[in-house]
Amino acid sequence: MGNLFGRKKQSRVTEQDKAILQLKQQRDKLKQYQKRITQQLERERALARQLLRDGRKERAKLLLKKKRYREQLLDKTETQISSLEAMVQSIEFTQIEMKVMEGLQLGNECLNKMHQVMSIEDVERILDETQEAVEYQRQIDELLAGSFTQEDEDAILEELNAITQEQMELPEVPSEPLPEKNPEKVPVKARPRQADLVAAS
Repeated sequence: MGNLFGRKKQSRVTEQDKAILQLKQQRDKLKQYQKRITQQLERERALARQLLRDGRKERAKLLLKKKRYREQLLDKTETQISSLEAMVQSIEFTQIEMKVMEGLQLGNECLNKMHQVMSIEDVERILDETQEAVEYQRQIDELLAGSFTQEDEDAILEELNAITQEQMELPEVPSEPLPEKNPEKVPVKARPRQADLVAAS
């Protein structure tokens, strides 16, 4: 009912993921089979010992043949498990390689787009323009430096010193002593209050 009005969600499980899952399930089944055979082998060996004690040598021999056949099955099972695990590892590593390739492809596309925005010709043109601007500025600097004579340089320094002196000149301090002033005593009521002084300022 939830998919009635919305789009069907795309599954994130890939075919490779399904294949890996199936291979792992097969491997697990083989391991269970291997465990079962190992337990049977132990039981058959114990039974063969019991038969030998009971004097039933032919029956014990037949049981050991059966045991030998099961051991061969166990070896084949081990080989199959190893093959399945190798296959799972190969698929997983191939998935990693595919992701690396996708990343490289995206990076390559990004570089190509950047190269389209700024071609080699554009870079060369910008470098040439920058070099021309630097050269032009150098020529201006040389012209400015070379157009002043020694007299001009002296006049500039003299004017600079004069401006500096103007800024540093302070008013002259009077040489006569200042007259002493005694403050008149004003009655307390006539004195302005501190709040009035603050408000006036």
